Amino acid sequence: MDQTLTNRQGHPITDNQNIRTIGNRGPSTLENYHFIEKISHFDRERVPERVVHGRGAGAHGYFEAYGKLGDEPISNYTRAKLFQEAGKRTPVFVRFSTVIHGGHSPETLRDPRGFATKFYTEDGNWDLVGNNLKIFFIRDAMKFPDMVHAFKPDPVTNVQNMERFFDFVSQTPEATHMITFLFSPWGIPANYRQMQGSGVNTYKWVNAEGKGVLVKYHWEPLQGIRNLTRKEAEELQAKNFNHATQDLYEAIERGDYPAWELQVQWMSDDAHEELDFDPLDDTKLWDPELFPMLPVGKMVLNRNPDNYFAEVEQAAFGTGVLVDGLDFSDDKMLQGRTFSYSDTQRYRVGSNYLQLPINAPKKRVATNQRDGQMAFYVDIAPGQNPHVNYEPSTMGGLTEADRPGAAHEPAYDAKLIRQPIDRQNNFKQAGETYRKLEQWERDELIGNLVDALGTCSAVIRDTMVKHFAEADPDYGKRVADGLKEADEHRKDGGHVGTKPANEGMEIARELGHRTDGY
Repeated sequence: MDQTLTNRQGHPITDNQNIRTIGNRGPSTLENYHFIEKISHFDRERVPERVVHGRGAGAHGYFEAYGKLGDEPISNYTRAKLFQEAGKRTPVFVRFSTVIHGGHSPETLRDPRGFATKFYTEDGNWDLVGNNLKIFFIRDAMKFPDMVHAFKPDPVTNVQNMERFFDFVSQTPEATHMITFLFSPWGIPANYRQMQGSGVNTYKWVNAEGKGVLVKYHWEPLQGIRNLTRKEAEELQAKNFNHATQDLYEAIERGDYPAWELQVQWMSDDAHEELDFDPLDDTKLWDPELFPMLPVGKMVLNRNPDNYFAEVEQAAFGTGVLVDGLDFSDDKMLQGRTFSYSDTQRYRVGSNYLQLPINAPKKRVATNQRDGQMAFYVDIAPGQNPHVNYEPSTMGGLTEADRPGAAHEPAYDAKLIRQPIDRQNNFKQAGETYRKLEQWERDELIGNLVDALGTCSAVIRDTMVKHFAEADPDYGKRVADGLKEADEHRKDGGHVGTKPANEGMEIARELGHRTDGY
């Protein structure tokens, strides 16, 4: 095999050690083409990092359908082809990630974990984009930029600040449920293989008759679920801050392929006034006693990427990427994400990001879209007139596809307004979740909240305690008592971080060995 080094023009490189200079001490000359190409490409090796989900790992695999929703033929509910036939396999690529922190942050930080799956179906791509936790902080996409700004590092100090975090959360009472999960051990999954996944938002399934039902998607790991306490995470981070990426890679390399079962909840497509919450509210769980988790298929990840950047970093997902038989609900967060997710990939990777192999459908593509940065082929159909890049045409251009089933046509009769949903019920499920936690999980939750709220103002602390007490009186009392006790032992050092972060900074001041300069 010829393994001769070349430049990107294909020219063989005979000296990759020395730039061209006048004499061996220099100076160098401008016509150093190989060096200029090499260094200028190096200068451009990075694309803009994702604003959220910056740190990630990924793998290839397949999804195998069961052909049923529980005990019923799945065709009663959706005509999506990938689900219809038992044993039918669809290639997938999955990207796991942390949400708030950057590309080289430790994988032990308290943070939701992203769980994004790209299905390369015969009808084109379907992206199921979600998190490990089944709910979210907010229910309206209008608040998403504010939420991310509050959770990201302070724009002045560049230090993540819990007072900013809880300043936003205290004014966003629907976040109480998510906070209860996030500050419990569920906020730090032990690794990617042993965590759940969820579509978070409410979607729709549509059958051949055009009838729609509301659905939620859940990935359940067949390896079991494992979470970390803060102390365990700190011990792990001292040894390995890439542990989840390494764990996923090595498991697949040794043939220990991780697998998840896809389970779906469904309910009829209406307002469900009998519930004390709106089923489109993504801060809420659907009670599995009322809406059972029904298995529809299994996913296995069995191949690692060949190149991290080309596949994991440039992988681009969007909640609007649906195939026939899948549809949008009126979930306000889903509606906002559907524009934002694909739009950010056009900015981050480029207008032709869908021509990259990791993002391209594994079927023929034919559009009238043309050109743009980094276009490297034209997606025309066999026999298409290359002079016609518009539709309709009588000159051999593209034509519309036949409709595969009856259209889903939800009807609306309401004013166009700006109002929150009626059934908010911000605290009930947070209390139910608190009471379902094991005792050690509740202890961990209280300790983590007390440490995080310790640097916050009295107004923020009091508001958060009020929210926790609304969820469960014991919940609020334990946080309040913990804060009171912590205040009695606290030293005011003028710090901007959390208690553990501040302790780490104090330790850093004492560590190290003095030495003379050289």
